[in-house]
Order: sequence, then structure tokens, then C-alpha cells
Amino acid sequence: MKKLGILFASVFLLGLVFQSCNNGKTYAEMKEEEREAIKRFIEREDINVISFEQFQEQDSTTNVDENQFVLFSETGVYMQIVEEGNGERLKDGRYEILVRYVEEQITSDGIDSLSWNTDYGNSQMVYPDAMMLTKSGKSFSATFTSGIMYTVWGTPYVPSGWLIPFNYIKVGREISGRSKIRLIVPHSEGQSDASASVYPCYYEITYQFCLLYTSPSPRDCS
Repeated sequence: MKKLGILFASVFLLGLVFQSCNNGKTYAEMKEEEREAIKRFIEREDINVISFEQFQEQDSTTNVDENQFVLFSETGVYMQIVEEGNGERLKDGRYEILVRYVEEQITSDGIDSLSWNTDYGNSQMVYPDAMMLTKSGKSFSATFTSGIMYTVWGTPYVPSGWLIPFNYIKVGREISGRSKIRLIVPHSEGQSDASASVYPCYYEITYQFCLLYTSPSPRDCS
């Protein structure tokens, strides 16, 4: 509980800093700073950005050894598929998706930790975050039903950047066969505070699912 309290306090203080730093800046200026921060992050991490066309030519995969990230130009989201997963492509319907993640703010100087649920020694992080996902065609929508993201940011809103991978991964039930993704998400596709304060985030995420209304329960699958 103490660790979780420190996490929430840190996020609150970071929010105050962001608000203070953004005072007096136009939205256009903040977006330009965001673009520069992402550019520097890509350079620091030696990321090999590929086009969506190349991504398709590679059978919708990214070469992890070459540190490839595909850029979705319409959203500004960059994605690396580390592990596709051992399940199947999701069909139209509703699913409970279980998530383990690390969230970091990308700054011009580096990265700052924001939230995470991978500290297995913390009693508040025993279970993964859970979200209800609806798929219709190639479109997805989702809301958090429990977990750290919901608690820290105070909203069930799932960042739209988190939903992009679902068209390209095979979500499974087994922990050993979870899908693993890395994302660079601009504020326009990010969580509520990133959207309000105009900053990008880097994520490492694993996705796993249990079918709705089936047994065992989602917690048993974690």
C-alpha cells in the first residue's frame, strides 16, 4: 500500500509540474515540443521506423532484432510487436482483456515513470488491469473495469493508442502465450492527462484474454 501511495503521489506531483510548464504555451507550441520529444526518443533508442507499407510486406510483423517500429501516420502511433501471441485474431464480439504494462512519459531529456502494474510484490498489483473490449469489423472500443490505470488516471477511458495492436496480434489465454507490444503514443491517442497536458508516452504492454461469461474467471487466468 505504501508503494502504491508513493506512485499516486508521484503522478500527482508530475501533473503539477506539467501544468506549470505548459502555462503560457500555445497548443501548437506544445505539439511541436511533443514531436521533438518523440524524435529525440527514437534517436536515443536507435529505433528503426518502418512505413505501414513495409509492415504489410513483412506480413504485419516488426523485426525486433532490428528494433523496428511501424508508424501509423494517421494517428502518430509507433508500434513494435515483440510477441504476436499464441491465440487467434479476435472476431467481432466482446472480450475481457487482461493487461500488464509499464507507462513512461517521453520528454526531451529522457523518460519519466508514470504508472505500472508489474511490481508483483505489491499487493495492489497481484492482478492485472482488466478492460472490456468490443470489436466490430476493424474498429475497437474499450473501458477499464479495474486496475492501476483506472485508479491512477481516474477514468475508465482506455487510450485509443492501446487498441491499435488488436488488428495485428493473436491474443491468447495462456500467460506463456500472451501478446507483447511496445508503443509510442502521442497525446491525441493517449490517456486523459497526456491528452490534457500534451505529452507522449512509451508503453510496454502484454495482452491476454478470457472470454466473457466463461469459466475460469479472468482473475484465474492471470
